[in-house]
Amino acid sequence: MKSSQRRILAVVVCMLAACFTAWAQSPQNGQPTNPRIKLATTTSTEQSGLLAYMLPVFEKKTGYKVDVIAVGTGASLKIAEKGDCDIVLVHARSLEDAFMAAGWGSERRDVMYNDFIVLGPKNDSAGIRNAKTAKDAFAMIAAKKAIFISRGDNSGTHVKEKDLWKLASLAPSGTWYKEAGQGMSQVIIMAEQLDGYTLADRATWLAVKGSAPGLSIIFEKDTDLLNPYGIITVNPAKWPHVNIAGAKALMDFFTGPDGRSLIESYKIGGDQCFFLL
Repeated sequence: MKSSQRRILAVVVCMLAACFTAWAQSPQNGQPTNPRIKLATTTSTEQSGLLAYMLPVFEKKTGYKVDVIAVGTGASLKIAEKGDCDIVLVHARSLEDAFMAAGWGSERRDVMYNDFIVLGPKNDSAGIRNAKTAKDAFAMIAAKKAIFISRGDNSGTHVKEKDLWKLASLAPSGTWYKEAGQGMSQVIIMAEQLDGYTLADRATWLAVKGSAPGLSIIFEKDTDLLNPYGIITVNPAKWPHVNIAGAKALMDFFTGPDGRSLIESYKIGGDQCFFLL
């Protein structure tokens, strides 16, 4: 058999395996054959309380049970690349596009957005409150060598932070710049303890701000701070064991009428956390 024929045969085998997997996992008598779905997602969707608000509705409606792995966007996509989850809900478009281009994902859809905010000490020691742009705010923090706590974990927030330093033509370093390697809520608390600044997503801040009374929103509402989320099913042609039927059901829920209604209605202290795309 020629090498080109072998390659074609291998592709056909992968496609048949994916089709068989989807058929084997399809609901029988209204109940899913494989009821467990592994969702790798950002800390913001969990720590904001959004998943606890939405997933019970999905589980009751479909019979599926969702196991949540809450890490940063980068870590979520790495988990998916290894075939260790069925679906991801993340917020770093450049990483998502690279993931899809490499063939790890089978389908991506827009879901929602919120925005990033710059938190800092209430006395605003770096004077960024009157900055005109996020880029200017970051430049002012660096110029003052004010303490800045970075996620440092390749999360969606960390990717956005690095983009903002790049916009300001800066490569932060020194004792004032601290990489935590922690989730968003831990970083917010660390920034408060060190009287420093950090970049956060608004939803997590609304959920945990009571634990960081020394911080406040110092800069916000710049177009460079928009924070869109996407949902991606893991490609069964790469990993035939993934629960593609469950992943597709969860994707349909998040992007369908029921999920969109829940996203739009979720609030913390009267403040809407996420907005529809």
